[in-house]
Amino acid sequence: MRIVRIGFTAVKGGRHVRYDHVELGLTGPVGDRVFCLVDLSRSRVLRTVENPLLLRTVSRWREGVLSVESPATTVEGVPVGTGSMHDVDYWGRVARVELLDGPWAAAYSRLLGYEVGLARPVTAAEVVYGASVSIVTTGAMQWLNERVGRQLEPERFRPTFVIDTGPAVARIEEAWLGRELQVGRARLRVRRAVSRCAVIDLDPVTGRPNASALKALAESAGGCSSVDFGVDAVVTSPGRVLVGDSVAC
Repeated sequence: MRIVRIGFTAVKGGRHVRYDHVELGLTGPVGDRVFCLVDLSRSRVLRTVENPLLLRTVSRWREGVLSVESPATTVEGVPVGTGSMHDVDYWGRVARVELLDGPWAAAYSRLLGYEVGLARPVTAAEVVYGASVSIVTTGAMQWLNERVGRQLEPERFRPTFVIDTGPAVARIEEAWLGRELQVGRARLRVRRAVSRCAVIDLDPVTGRPNASALKALAESAGGCSSVDFGVDAVVTSPGRVLVGDSVAC
C-alpha cells in the first residue's frame, strides 16, 4: 500500500489543496485548518455544507504568510491577533478563538454576502470534527464509484491521505479500526469511521451539487442514521509523509 494523494486546507471549509508532502505533528498535519471563519452574528464557525461558495477559495499558509485566492481577488499577508477572544459554536461544542486583523475577513464577507471574521483557534485542531487525520482508500473509492455510476473525486471527502490499497478487499480500512499504521516516517492509530454529510455531494471546486454519493452510502448502510465513509486517525509518532510513501499495518 502507498500514499497517492495528500491534501488539506489552511482555512477550514475551503477547497482541499494537494501537496507532495506533509509534516505530521502530534496534533495533526502541520498547516491544516490553522484558521476558521466565524459568523459573527451567530457566534458560530462556518460550515461548508451551508456555505458551499467556500469551495471556490484556495488558502495556503507558508512561513507565517496566509494567502487566499477567491474568484474575485487574492489577498495575503501576516495574520495579526486582535486580542478579541470569542467562544463560538462548532457542531454543538464550544471552541475558543481569537479574531485576526487583515484583509481576509472583508474578502470572505464579500464572497458570502454577510459579515464573517477570520479567526485562529486557541487550541490546535479545536475546529476539526473528528480526529486530526482522515483516510480514504482507492478500494473504497472504486466501491462507491460503482454504486454512484461515475468517477468521484476523492477530495469530496477531504482526506488527509488517499491510500492505494491495490487489489485488497473494498473498504479494507474498516478492518484497521484500533490498529496502528506506519505511514512514511509517522505512525497513526486509526480511531473510527468518519460520519458524512451532504458536503460530499458538492463539486469540490465549484461547490455546486452534482453527485448522489450520500444517497448511495445511505442505501448501502440499510438506512442507518449514521452514514460513514473512510476512517480517521491520531498521530502517535510524528514525522514527514510524502506522496509515494509506503503504508504498513
